[in-house]
Amino acid sequence: MSRFQQSRFTSLPKVELHLHAEGTLEPELAFALAERNGVELPFASVEDLRAAYDFTDLQSFLDLYYATMAVLRTRQDFHDLLWAYLERSAAQGLQHVEAFFDPQAHTARGVPIDDVIHGLDDAMVRARTELGITGGLILCFLRDRPVEEAAATLESAIPFLDKIIGVGLDSAEVGFPPAPFAPVFTRAAELGLHRVAHAGEEAPAWSITQALDTLGAERIDHGVRCLDDPAVVDRLVREQVPLTVCPLSNLRLQVVQDLADHPLPAMIAAGLKVGLHSDDPAYFGGYVGDTFDAVADRLGLDDATTLTLARNAAEGSFAAPARKAELMAAIEAWRPHS
Repeated sequence: MSRFQQSRFTSLPKVELHLHAEGTLEPELAFALAERNGVELPFASVEDLRAAYDFTDLQSFLDLYYATMAVLRTRQDFHDLLWAYLERSAAQGLQHVEAFFDPQAHTARGVPIDDVIHGLDDAMVRARTELGITGGLILCFLRDRPVEEAAATLESAIPFLDKIIGVGLDSAEVGFPPAPFAPVFTRAAELGLHRVAHAGEEAPAWSITQALDTLGAERIDHGVRCLDDPAVVDRLVREQVPLTVCPLSNLRLQVVQDLADHPLPAMIAAGLKVGLHSDDPAYFGGYVGDTFDAVADRLGLDDATTLTLARNAAEGSFAAPARKAELMAAIEAWRPHS
């Protein structure tokens, strides 16, 4: 059930393309894993940890984000993390997810990359069987870490390419442009992996252009700053580049001060290929269904526009053609409940 009063979109089939596995770590699970692994969290209780979710910007969020993921130690932990998200989101209409994960944040703590990937994949395999949810994993590089480390991380993941569908670029955006990571993304393309990148969330619109030109990004994660540059908007519309927009994240990280002021309507009006996603739902106040409900409520979007947002996400996915056709058919068949 949605955290918001409005819930007529629960039955709308949803595709989530901007979801960080580590960002699904709810305080209750964080404390359970801390106890299981003998990790001491710097918070007295679940309530104390949840009260810390008062962010001023992206960096203040990342500081807490990296602190809490210290509880993730084993293959079972990573399974439990993603499985909790999948179960919760299935109840909100999730049909397909392409989940980001940050191996550098774990290997730096001594966690083997194979435990990270196998644990997350265990949950994805289980979701296909038990929940009918399809998808894949996208290995993200931390842009505030050395490029050489990203290159080494990619090479270490080669034995697990059957469990990874793409690579991405995330973490602190300001001061860390995409271009230096071009060689790593070129290598990823050679390995047959899809490429996406966070750009245009806090950094200017030029970062979007740079991600497209130097990384070969097939999707832009966030991208809300594109509206600052008409030329960037024109290109994104012309090339129909999917934008994975996360309104609740933008609100919590103060990219916007009020959800009613979010640029989503202007992005839709401009013809941009926008989809709705939750980003780090445990931290930002809502999962994928909650996001649809909140946006429809605060921005007054009608059912037809909401349907377009769901359609855009499915079209922008890396699902196999047959699966994409199934997703599109399910979305087109949706009828809202009053």
